Order: sequence, then structure tokens, then C-alpha cells
Amino acid sequence: MGKLIEAKEILKALGMPKPQQNSRSAYVLLSLAGLKEEDNWSDASINSLRTVDMMKFMAEHYGKIYAANSREDIRKESVHQFCDGAIAFKNEDDDERATNSPKYSYRLTDEVLEVIQSYSKVEWEQALKKWRQNNKTLIQQYSQRREMKMMPVKINGEELQFSPGKHNQLQKAIIEDFAPRFAKGADVLYVGDSVKKDLIKNREKLRGLGVRITDHDKLPDVVLYVAEKNWLYFVEAVTSVGPVSVKRMNEIKKMLENCNCGIIYVTTFLDMSSENGFKKFIDQIAWETEIWVADNPDHMIHLNGDRFMGPR
Repeated sequence: MGKLIEAKEILKALGMPKPQQNSRSAYVLLSLAGLKEEDNWSDASINSLRTVDMMKFMAEHYGKIYAANSREDIRKESVHQFCDGAIAFKNEDDDERATNSPKYSYRLTDEVLEVIQSYSKVEWEQALKKWRQNNKTLIQQYSQRREMKMMPVKINGEELQFSPGKHNQLQKAIIEDFAPRFAKGADVLYVGDSVKKDLIKNREKLRGLGVRITDHDKLPDVVLYVAEKNWLYFVEAVTSVGPVSVKRMNEIKKMLENCNCGIIYVTTFLDMSSENGFKKFIDQIAWETEIWVADNPDHMIHLNGDRFMGPR
């Protein structure tokens, strides 16, 4: 179907994210523009449609039949992004309706209509450039929103950014709150990020300390090294899975056959009460290891009590 492919190309050119460059969103664009397969893009028009009207158009003119329960997916995963991306808008007459009302109707903006009417013409690039100058693409908007939510963290004297999320929130606390209290002067040899997996990974130093690293070995969430004491801290940040269990400790030990450092294992949590936190995992955590809870940062829990925290 030529029109479907062209609609996807237009959505990409208008700066829609990849999830909105799919067939569903392309059919939405064609519906709002009132374009059938045999029409030219210059025939595009303004049409005020409810989601159910769009689905009817898709079925009638493109043979694309969505199940009735797909209406919300179309609205939430295509139409809403069209509105956020300055491609379409909700009719003002609908402002008094309930938020989830099926009677909402949407239409293309006049500016986008002008752009898509020029598709396949010499005016296309100029019209597209003009639209981009006057409108932030949704990709740009999402990128800016993400940057605003990024968490700054100082690692080894360098200012870095963690992606948003509870796991990275806990990793930030490990570096900024746990380390100064219980691993004073530590260097961060490894820390990942939910997006950039190896944000810091000092392979040379780890290997120099006798830590075997292969592509198959999974380091704990944070690895700290205190040179003054020659102590290595293997710290797991637990927000849903992954405490220092006996199995996990044995996996790490296999990486340490040539390591002469004192080894400390720490399981950390954001708080004591979360559903996927301390209470859920306490019976899985290995004896002779440490527990640290971010919302009570001055204290540690040692799972034996016959000595203070130190290497095994």
C-alpha cells in the first residue's frame, strides 16, 4: 500500500518517535486527512473525527479492521502523541467532556495540513522546514523532558547523569550517601545505568586487582575500591530483584580467584517498607554480608553480629 508507506515517511519527517511511525499511526494520519489509496496528498483535508470514526475509515477504505477494544490503544498510543507533537488537536467543543469520553473528536492542524498537501511536490522540503522552525518535534519534546528528569551524580570527581528511575535513584544514594559513610575515599570502579549499562567501568583497574571480567560475567550494580585498606565493595541496588544471596555471592567469588583484596558484600534498599524491598528479600540475603537502607543512611545491618563490617 503506497499511501501507508508514504504516511509513515511523513510521520518520520514530522519528528514523531519510532513507536508512532507504525502502521496504526499512519492509518490515523490518513483518516484525519481523509485520504484514500487513490487520492493525492494535495487532496488532504480537515476532518473532525472521533477515534471510532477513524477506525471506520480505516476499515472502509484500507480494509484495516481493529478490534473494538483497540480504540483506547489508538487514542493513547497515536492520537495523543499527534496532539503533543503539534500534528493534531482536540476540538474545543469537547473541553467539557469527561477525560475518557469516547465522544472526543480530533482534527489536523492547519499548518500540518499545508505540509502534507505538499508531499511529493517541490514545495515539500521548504514546507517541512518552515513547520520544523515553528514547532518542536515530539522527539525533541520527549528528549527535553527526559533531560529535565535526569539525576546528576558526581562519580570520581566527574559530573555525570543517571537516567530517571528508582534503581538509579538508589545507585545515586550508594555513591553519594553510602560510600562517604562506610567506604570513605572509595573510587567507583563500576556502575551501570538503566540506559547506558556501563556508565563507569574501569576494566584496567579491576583486572589489576585480580577481578576476572568476561562478557558473560555480570558485575554487581556498584563496585567500590578503598585503596588505603585494599577493600573491594560489591554492592547490589535492590528495587525489585537481585540481593546478595548465597548463589549471587558464589557467582561473584568465581570472578575473584586471583584477587587478594578484602571483599565486602552489601545489599541496599531505598527503604524498609516497600513491597519489593527489605522485607521481601531478607530471607534470601547471605549471612556475613551487609545491608544498607537509603532512608536511614547512618546505619548498617550485619547479618551475623560477631564482628563489625569488614572483608570476609
